[in-house]
Amino acid sequence: MTYSARINELNETITANGAPWGAIDAESAARMVVQNRFRTGLDIARYTAKIMRADMEAYDRDPANYTQSLGTWHGFIAQQKMISIKKHFGSTKRRYLYLSGWMVAALRSEFGPLPDQSMHEKTSVPALIGELYTFLKQADARELGGLFRQLDDAKAAGDAVNTHRLLKEIDEHETHVVPIIADIDAGFGNAEATYLLAKKMIEAGACALQIENQVSDEKQCGHQDGKVTVPHEDFLQKIRAIRYAFLELGVPEGIIVARTDSLGAGLTKQIAYSTEPGDLGDQYNAFLDCDEVDPASITNGQVFISRDGKLLAPKRLPSNLYQFRTGTGEDRCVLDCITALQNGADLLWIETEKPHVEQIAGMVDRVREVIPNAKLVYNNSPSFNWTLNFRQQVYDAWAEAGKDVSAYERDKLMSVDYDATDLAAEADEKIRTFQADAAKRAGIFHHLITLPTYHTAALSTDNLAREYFGEQAMLGYVKNVQREEIRQGIACVKHQNMAGSDIGDDHKEYFAGEAALKAGGKDNTMNQFAAA
Repeated sequence: MTYSARINELNETITANGAPWGAIDAESAARMVVQNRFRTGLDIARYTAKIMRADMEAYDRDPANYTQSLGTWHGFIAQQKMISIKKHFGSTKRRYLYLSGWMVAALRSEFGPLPDQSMHEKTSVPALIGELYTFLKQADARELGGLFRQLDDAKAAGDAVNTHRLLKEIDEHETHVVPIIADIDAGFGNAEATYLLAKKMIEAGACALQIENQVSDEKQCGHQDGKVTVPHEDFLQKIRAIRYAFLELGVPEGIIVARTDSLGAGLTKQIAYSTEPGDLGDQYNAFLDCDEVDPASITNGQVFISRDGKLLAPKRLPSNLYQFRTGTGEDRCVLDCITALQNGADLLWIETEKPHVEQIAGMVDRVREVIPNAKLVYNNSPSFNWTLNFRQQVYDAWAEAGKDVSAYERDKLMSVDYDATDLAAEADEKIRTFQADAAKRAGIFHHLITLPTYHTAALSTDNLAREYFGEQAMLGYVKNVQREEIRQGIACVKHQNMAGSDIGDDHKEYFAGEAALKAGGKDNTMNQFAAA
């Protein structure tokens, strides 16, 4: 419905209610309706799920249509990200949000900073989803409020051309609300616990949930040691639980991202249930590191499985965990991926130890032999040393091609001494094109950085502290922060406006008319940034 049609509709409602509603202005009410197009988190989940499904279809047609996101840990960070994207690129198309369980644990837990081991409160994740969308909706209201002010000025000046332009811009306004891929870790318990938490996350607005195949109570960060996986059937129960949650809440297009940690996980807590050779449980157990047992030398407490008529003892650690055979990680990843897609997952996530296109592509090629349209979400992780990894990749490629690499020490390629070299330049170009290259070659539909804003907050705060508490004092803030905000057109230089003061003034005028006591008068110091 257009803005003008909305005014007419509300005017009819107000008129129908007669004198008691006589002080209500239809256009003011229409503005409030337009500024709040999403009433609930489920409205958001349904809207964004359709966007994400359309983007997945576009990627299948052309892998140049890959999508991206940055991890966010506060509503303000998400808001500023989307405002910046609209400012620089004119559209939020194919740009999402990512909610990292790592950042929830490290930054949002009531226990204080925690490692990424699912020890934070379950409710903190859906609460953060709700917060992210609250800030994005406020960004819509703020931007539309500016357009309404311009519209009032154009009407007052009798400027028909600008009035028409602004009405069209209001009708075609692109929301800051975009899809979110939200981390549900390993489900925080059994399948029922996963289902209950999934519902809360979807109700808060999440259209895509990412779940991993680690043991819930043994969960580790994907880039640390000590990861323990579960048999496939245990994981599939949780995938089904999430799908039921989406269906129950009326979001059938909801997306499930199945993450496998098998590449770096060498342990399992359970021997899988198997009824016949070659079934899924048997395939999982086939990866176990076992010793053949002589029945005459059985010792106390041993656990056995039978395979091909032989009695085998899986190697069990003092932790009561079983270990997989060395070198089986890629095979286990491939089986995990195929099984997840065959049982209701929509996208895959393979947690790797380095960003290497051909390594990822090798596994995806094998998955696509069974499921041709398999697609990945990939973590462009800050846990990777991107500079060193790609310089070593170039070094190895040069060496294999017979190119002279005697001027370089492979283990010291991170050194600033190499920054101006041809090798470093080629490595940087490979980093620059990594996302496009991996989207084309390795089936990566969505590229994300899990916790970039954690690092940018630390870096910018360190720089400000060094300057402000040092010799530069106030100039350290003015020169490096405020002056740059003004010159780069950063919206929150007018921080009162960003926090909603103008929206509040609009409401005061709607509610109180001429009696409204507004904050945005001539003595508001924010007016010093009018030209910014």
